[in-house]
Amino acid sequence: LYRLGDPLTAVYVARDGAFKTISISEEGEEQVLGFHLPGELIGLDALGAGAHRCEAVALAATNVCVVPLVQLASVAAQLPSLQQQLLKVIGKSVDRDQDHLGMLVRRQAGERIALFLLGLSERFRNIGHSPTQFKLPMSREDIARYLGLALETVSRGFTRLQEDGVIEVVGRRIDIRDIAELDRLAHSAEHE
Repeated sequence: LYRLGDPLTAVYVARDGAFKTISISEEGEEQVLGFHLPGELIGLDALGAGAHRCEAVALAATNVCVVPLVQLASVAAQLPSLQQQLLKVIGKSVDRDQDHLGMLVRRQAGERIALFLLGLSERFRNIGHSPTQFKLPMSREDIARYLGLALETVSRGFTRLQEDGVIEVVGRRIDIRDIAELDRLAHSAEHE
């Protein structure tokens, strides 16, 4: 959708499908910075500097709505309710970035995985999809890169959650069986 350094000319909304935002380390390693579901704004990383600080890559075939920045600004100026919604969306995006950073710094692997699934559940609910039954748009490898874990650790974490009856996994399909337990596991460090 865009590359590192591209000038900010528009923001994007996936109508279907999903995107990941990535950066590439000096060693050539891909770091997954975030995932964007249908209906979520993509491209906010460039608001501050006017140029994109990462790349946005489609995870599957997708349809995208392109919102040119000049149009967005003029419409938002005329509609205070849209301006408020945009600020709310930007705030949620910043909150997600902060939560992601906190997760990488403080959490054990099991907590990171539980928190990731819980966050996806909430985001699917926010876009009108089932919060307990959904298909992961991203690979386990992308999840591992996002969570700062090894691929094997993510696979073991999913297996453990399934064995404990918290989730059921079939390929990329997730069925959350016990949302309260998933929430407890996601926040276990906070309760100690």
